[in-house]
Amino acid sequence: MSDPLYIFNSMSLCVYIYMCVSVYLQNFVVFVSYFGYFLVLFLTFAGSQSEIVIESLLASSNLRSSMPTQQIQSLRVFVATWNVGGKSPHSGLNLDALLHVHSEYDIYVLGFQEIVPLNAGNVLVLGDNEPAAKWLAMINQSLNKSSSSSGGRLGPKTPSFGAGSMFFAKPSLKKISESFRTECRRKLKICNCSTFSEEIVKKYGRESCFRCPEGLINQSGVLSDDEEDEDDDDDDDEDEDEGGGKVASLVSNQMMMKYGLVASKQMVGIFLTVWMRKELIQHVSHLRISSVTRGIMGCLGNKGCIAVSLQLYKTSFCFICSHLASGEREGDERRRNSDVIEILKNTTFPRICRTSFTRVPDRITKHDRVIWLGDLNYRIALSYSETKTLLDKNAWDTLLNKDQLKIERDAGRVFKGWHEGKIFFAPTYKYSYNSDAYAGDTTKEKKNKRRTPAWCDRILWHGDGIRQLSYVRGESRFSDHRPVCSVFVVDVEVCEGKTGTRRQ
Repeated sequence: MSDPLYIFNSMSLCVYIYMCVSVYLQNFVVFVSYFGYFLVLFLTFAGSQSEIVIESLLASSNLRSSMPTQQIQSLRVFVATWNVGGKSPHSGLNLDALLHVHSEYDIYVLGFQEIVPLNAGNVLVLGDNEPAAKWLAMINQSLNKSSSSSGGRLGPKTPSFGAGSMFFAKPSLKKISESFRTECRRKLKICNCSTFSEEIVKKYGRESCFRCPEGLINQSGVLSDDEEDEDDDDDDDEDEDEGGGKVASLVSNQMMMKYGLVASKQMVGIFLTVWMRKELIQHVSHLRISSVTRGIMGCLGNKGCIAVSLQLYKTSFCFICSHLASGEREGDERRRNSDVIEILKNTTFPRICRTSFTRVPDRITKHDRVIWLGDLNYRIALSYSETKTLLDKNAWDTLLNKDQLKIERDAGRVFKGWHEGKIFFAPTYKYSYNSDAYAGDTTKEKKNKRRTPAWCDRILWHGDGIRQLSYVRGESRFSDHRPVCSVFVVDVEVCEGKTGTRRQ
């Protein structure tokens, strides 16, 4: 006979299990019902939004296709350096051969040293800018010469240098520089980075753009010539003189110019000038100029450098023209090394844009493409007689192994990371004036004028995207130095939209 308590407990357990299962099933049904409801809502919402999502993706794709794309454009750059020995150019000097004018390069970078005698008056008191004005005029005469056989000219007529010419009675470097600038250069903004209108910013997102400090630009945002030619402010009071009137008359044919002056700067005897094809000038921005003095006590400008920084399209360039410490005594190369180190250390360019989204280099080696030219004054570490013997044998490799610059670079003491092309030409210094003989070779010259021949005049480069096509010297007898020239192909990043154009 069964226990009544056992039967009661069993029945209670069954009832409890039944109730639990019933509640679970009810909750499960409710859960499934709610899940189905939310699933229907989700599918409905997703279906209604699918067109919006697709339209958004298409809009993003169209935006990317309409944004500028990066293209690489190759430009040819002609570079020349010449120590002119303190001589002012005369009317008989022709620069056509030196500048290779028939090749029509895209950019000309021309550096001079000792354009004025390095006497106390020019170094300590007041620099003479008359020779610089003459050099600019002669460069313009060669670069903007007509290629037609009729002998016609492009651009402003270059003034004569005759004794009766009033133009160069007291020329102003600032005024004559202005006459050789194209209209694009006159309107060149110190910062012309692309900006978006508010509507485009709201539609496509925020784009970084530059904003320039107000002190560097005038009301129209145009680069002020006073910033570049501040050394010539003393000439402003002479606007009414006869020379000024003739300078003003030079601008009548500017629209016909092939090349325009982008930048020029003089520091005592050092003079650097940059010219470009006029259609390129509108793409130049962030133009800045810096100078470093390395003369007596490191304070005077008879030695040192001028550096020009600019951005062409999206690529930054830096051009340095220097005149380093002279001397062929043992240990003088260390002074030249010190000059290079101090120039690299102390050459700085002001930041002209407030935002940090786009890189604006403030140091020489931070630029994409860097070219250094000038009278570096490095000598050959041999005696005069040993050097002359090797010269007579055309033993260039043996001489180059004794070149101080090569020795110092190989040892890592100077220009580390820089490049120089192979030298296949004779030493460029020191020649007798108007002669192909080195100073000291002729019996008429005193022994104290004798200098061991050397490759004082050099061109080096730094950075990627630079290929040297030639490295030669000129044969002008105008100075005791021979000019040195080089041609480079440089890669430039160009932003192109659908309507962008590119020179082939």
